[in-house]
Amino acid sequence: MFDYFQKTEHVEEKILHVEDLDFGVESLTYNKEPEQSRYLVFQGQQLIARVRYFGEDPLERVSGVEYFDGFGNLYRVDFYDFRGFLSLCQWYTPDNNIGTEVWLDINGKPVLETFNKYDGNMKYDKTGWRLLSSEGAIYNFANIDELTLHFLDLLNEEYWQGDKANIFIMDRTHLADWALLNLERPAYTVLHLHNSHAGNAQEPMHSVMNNFYEFGLMNSNGYDAIVSATEKQTLDVSKRFNPQSKLFTIPVGVVPNEVFSEKRIDMKERKVHSVLVTARVAPEKRIDHIIRAIGIARQTVPDITLDFYGYVDHRDDDSAQKAINAAIKEYHMEEAVHQFKYANNVGELQKEFQVYALASIMEGFNLSLMEAISHGMVGVTYDVNYGPNELIVDGENGFVVPYEGIQEMADRLVELFTQEDKLQKMSTQSYELSRRYSEENVWKAWQALINDANKKNIAYRSPITEGIGDQRIYSTKKSK
Repeated sequence: MFDYFQKTEHVEEKILHVEDLDFGVESLTYNKEPEQSRYLVFQGQQLIARVRYFGEDPLERVSGVEYFDGFGNLYRVDFYDFRGFLSLCQWYTPDNNIGTEVWLDINGKPVLETFNKYDGNMKYDKTGWRLLSSEGAIYNFANIDELTLHFLDLLNEEYWQGDKANIFIMDRTHLADWALLNLERPAYTVLHLHNSHAGNAQEPMHSVMNNFYEFGLMNSNGYDAIVSATEKQTLDVSKRFNPQSKLFTIPVGVVPNEVFSEKRIDMKERKVHSVLVTARVAPEKRIDHIIRAIGIARQTVPDITLDFYGYVDHRDDDSAQKAINAAIKEYHMEEAVHQFKYANNVGELQKEFQVYALASIMEGFNLSLMEAISHGMVGVTYDVNYGPNELIVDGENGFVVPYEGIQEMADRLVELFTQEDKLQKMSTQSYELSRRYSEENVWKAWQALINDANKKNIAYRSPITEGIGDQRIYSTKKSK
């Protein structure tokens, strides 16, 4: 939406370094703080600015600038797009709050503003939005929901065909749920459930709703369709809410055709007795459960190893990492468990390992597991909603063990690593069952939704625009 109003959907990339910035003064020095991914800019002993750069970028492109006045007070923060232009300016108040925020076009002209002030209850919050259109019109909106509605109305009008409805799909409902219910022109609107609709995914019928989907589900009859990634979730949504909207099951992952043409790798060619996990190190992923299951299994198969890749989520005082460390220590697995940062070559890794393990609290699908079986890995997963218990067909391409069943997971790992024929047979089935998510099959699912959208009656009458622009008042008094 912001790119649309800034007219920056398609811009030529420019590499902007700290030395390219103009601070309006001379004789500057730049002190680098690599651990903070930033430079401190001084004129003599006076701090002029802190310049942040994108930490993972070897070219150190500027990501933001914090400006300080002569008394050392922060008065403005600029945010730069990765493509090399200034996108947002935040102006600070004397009491160090963000006052006005201004989004700019590629030429530095303001196009969108929002204002932050104290309300009657002394709560500091946004009080409105102002859009400065390229045609010269000024629009004021009470909140971002109204701004989003205006944006979607513009899109719907811009791509209006007259005979077929535009399709709007939202998979983060809190961003556009109200707007899609209030479009000026008709459209085909879709509520996409990217995750579990229930706060407790294991109690889908009675649990409090996932707050991201609560408004959308309570108003689901106002949308044309509801999309879930798995058959199980589609069934649960139907049973619980009995919506009048059309229900579609469309996987959120696709296995590219080229993967099916790759050479299949037998289990004997992979790391022996190896387990892989590619996931965030976060409390909901419960990697410590997998470590404990392997610790138990190693009492029978002592050379089982675990490699896991993913960035560390530091929530709750690093609770996930601490749980992992505790499990490793408890089972004396310091040499058997190997932790790595986020990896970009996941597909190649999955060709080297034998078993993919999963113990999440909830899922919406799990792309990593889909990719793993497409490369012949055998899955061992908790019976968790939604995705893993459908991606893995119990007894065919792996095992689905009871939810939180650490001992059962350990037993299945022992079974796989002590029966090479079964391990290989299940690997072969993983290759075969991954075809459920081929480009052709997923496109067929989308085509069913598109066909339904094309049937929608989109009769529309535009507002009256003629005969109201030049109105005059005529006297009814007769002349003598």
